[in-house]
Order: sequence, then structure tokens, then C-alpha cells
Amino acid sequence: MFRRLLEPDNVTTQPVSVVIDGRTFLVRSGDSVATALLLADCLECRVTPQGGVARGPYCMMGACFDCLVTIDEQPNRQACLVAVAPGMRIDTKRAAR
Repeated sequence: MFRRLLEPDNVTTQPVSVVIDGRTFLVRSGDSVATALLLADCLECRVTPQGGVARGPYCMMGACFDCLVTIDEQPNRQACLVAVAPGMRIDTKRAAR
């Protein structure tokens, strides 16, 4: 289970509504798409073209490419490198081969 670390009391963030695989979630502004996926219990972002092995956020810094998702109809975006935006549509398991 993914959970946040405690933040100082003086840190405030605004909620942002995003759609992940057709379901609406509220996440914090400034969160990465990968963070939003993990908080929504979406652990599988895609399957590999060869072998169909499930992949999900792993390194959280853009090195591994395991978190590829479709964001606002743009395939193969690294979820860990993209910040959420209001109304963003995130689709998993649709990365181009």
C-alpha cells in the first residue's frame, strides 16, 4: 500500500480532479501522475509488448520507463515525470507497442 509521508503543517495544496481509467479521483496539485496512480491503487500502468508482463511505477524519476501511460490521448508518457493538471485523463494499459 502506497502512502504519503507526513508533511509539515505549513504546507498547503489544492485538490485536483483527474480521471484514471474512467474513474474520477482527487489528488494534490503538484503530484506526479505516477503518485496519483499509486494513491488510486492502480499498480499496473501497462503490459510489456513481448510477454504481456505487468509494469507499474518503479523508480519514480524517469529512468526505468515502467510507468508509461496515455495522458490526454498522448501515448507513452512517463507518469513519474508529468505533474497532474485539472481534468487530466489518464489511461493505463494503452501504451503503443
